[in-house]
Amino acid sequence: MVHSPRHHLLDALWERQTALGFLSEDSFHGIARQFDLPVTEVRAVASFYHFFHEQPAGRITIYLDNSILAQFAGMHEVRNAFEEATGARTGGVSADGLFGLYDTPCIGLSDQQPAALINFHPFTHLTPSRVKRIVTALREGESPAELADPVQEALYYPRQLRRPFLTSGYQVGHSLERLRTMSALDVLSEIRTSGLSGMGGALFPTGRKWSLARTHEGPRVVIANADEGEPGTFKDRFLLDRFPGLVLEGMIIAGYATGAEEGILYLRAEYQWLLPRLEEAMQTLRQAGWLGDHLPAKEAHRFSIRIQVGAGAYVCGEETALIESLEGKRGQPRPRHVFPVESGYLGRPTVVNNVETLALAARILEKGSSVFRRLGTADSPGVKLMCISGDCDRPGIYEVPWGVLLGDMLEAAGARDPNYIQVSGPSGVAVGPAGFTRLLAREDLPTNGTLMVFSAQRDLATILQNFNQFFRHESCGACLPCRSGNQMLAHKLAKLRDGRITEADLNDLRQWGDMMHSGSRCGLGKYAAQAIQTAMLAFPEYFQSRVFDRSGFDLQNCVQDYHTAVSQTAYGQERYHSH
Repeated sequence: MVHSPRHHLLDALWERQTALGFLSEDSFHGIARQFDLPVTEVRAVASFYHFFHEQPAGRITIYLDNSILAQFAGMHEVRNAFEEATGARTGGVSADGLFGLYDTPCIGLSDQQPAALINFHPFTHLTPSRVKRIVTALREGESPAELADPVQEALYYPRQLRRPFLTSGYQVGHSLERLRTMSALDVLSEIRTSGLSGMGGALFPTGRKWSLARTHEGPRVVIANADEGEPGTFKDRFLLDRFPGLVLEGMIIAGYATGAEEGILYLRAEYQWLLPRLEEAMQTLRQAGWLGDHLPAKEAHRFSIRIQVGAGAYVCGEETALIESLEGKRGQPRPRHVFPVESGYLGRPTVVNNVETLALAARILEKGSSVFRRLGTADSPGVKLMCISGDCDRPGIYEVPWGVLLGDMLEAAGARDPNYIQVSGPSGVAVGPAGFTRLLAREDLPTNGTLMVFSAQRDLATILQNFNQFFRHESCGACLPCRSGNQMLAHKLAKLRDGRITEADLNDLRQWGDMMHSGSRCGLGKYAAQAIQTAMLAFPEYFQSRVFDRSGFDLQNCVQDYHTAVSQTAYGQERYHSH
């Protein structure tokens, strides 16, 4: 029997689940035989990911976004309406087996909340009355695909940008034309000269990454990281929806520059509705000769792209966890002994770039590095896509030059009584009104492109608790600082919410955050406490107003401290999702 290569394991799991609605015992045994793996290994991989079910999950699955932005937009009322209309309780299946209703973290629709995925088709701006109409139509046999909402892509240009750079008109293959006269080294030089850095938040120089990969021998690989799972972030969605060809052209350019012949676009499961657009764009480029065995470039080159659909795991946004997932394993981050540019996917030199980075690389080749460098600042050249959502009149995507004022962005978005801005999502930085004059740039306030706007009417503890819940849900549980640290943070935040926090607790929040940052294996654990720590700096009066005077005996505090100590001794009674 010829066995399938392991890196197709996720595809096999999706195929079986799509056919049956869940992964049955026979499914696990069949897949184990197909891949020559122990059944326990296949089950361990499936259990890591949110969207794989080992029990019937409903013929129609409803995943309701439970981010803090969704909650403030009315998610709880929408959830109640879904429960009433479907007969399914959240986390369960209706008695007739038709509906499965589940909470899930951010689904990339933060600008259109409340939102849900029904059989992975998007439904936006939900209300209880709309929910009832949707469920009635589904019961009558209409398909989720027919009922789904067209996702509205709102794009804005603030006054600081005279003309768009990234989001100007797209013509198929336009950015690739220069490859006809440029060598691979010429392309590397152009990207290095531009000063382009990674747009996922790390800001590592793109030209340097590509050059490092080229120095290592062996078959090389280019991976587009389209697993944007940070709550509040939706720029990849926008680019894959409106400019799929541009992203693919960036992958082709990266492949040519690095000598890679294989490209993989890792698409988060929540964006499966974008597959037709991506496949159509790939076919168009294939017909134009830019995908295949003989690219019409100055130097002979071949390049192919395949799409790998993820299965729901925020941690797979970390590049080594993403590579593990691509190899058909649990998406747990690798120890950083060797970087992917040296040994990544299947042990090959691998470039992992964010979707926005690749799209910008294509534009730089099309318009020239000098045009790119004239925008932004000396240390942060070029433009950035900003995702703005929350308490504002004009949520959406903003193309801006690096170096704009945070306050100017809030004004452009029509922020309503802004008080607390979460920059770069829950793993980013909390900024109060005193910071609205800061520059969005590497030299002041670097960002992955996310601004979550919260008005003065929003409770800070509620926001931070939601962020902490997200990290606890998404932690792979592999390292102690993240596993136990997030549990301890949850305990302290509950006391903050109830006005029972002490000065010692505040000190614990600082110390646990520092420990998690220094001791966690990947960025999830390292930055899980950053919103809390920076909020303490931005809003000291709020935290002090919640401090409890412990001059007397407080039974409730003592009981809660006891239960926390017991659960910590047992490595946490709360289940850390190994998914």
